[in-house]
Amino acid sequence: MPDLCLTLLCPPDIEEKLLDVLLMLSDTIVFTSTPTAAHGLPVATLSEAEQVMGRARATAIQVIFPDADKTMVLGQLGQQFAGAGLRYWLTAVVEAGELA
Repeated sequence: MPDLCLTLLCPPDIEEKLLDVLLMLSDTIVFTSTPTAAHGLPVATLSEAEQVMGRARATAIQVIFPDADKTMVLGQLGQQFAGAGLRYWLTAVVEAGELA
């Protein structure tokens, strides 16, 4: 089965908890996290400063895992972060590995 890449757009207030959850999910999960600016979010979710700047501080997290784990991963995240403003999208990984 192919791997998937789950991209999460994480608000700063849940970042540490989300990283902890990802670390405990499975041995088959590899992920990265990067500070980023999020654009196009609902204005009601932005602070006054973010509204003026036109962007929100966030962390982009990319998680690679087997397609067979999709239901488990999304289910766990959905249970623990419902209503927390965590956005996501999934893409197929065409190829992955380690360069020797």
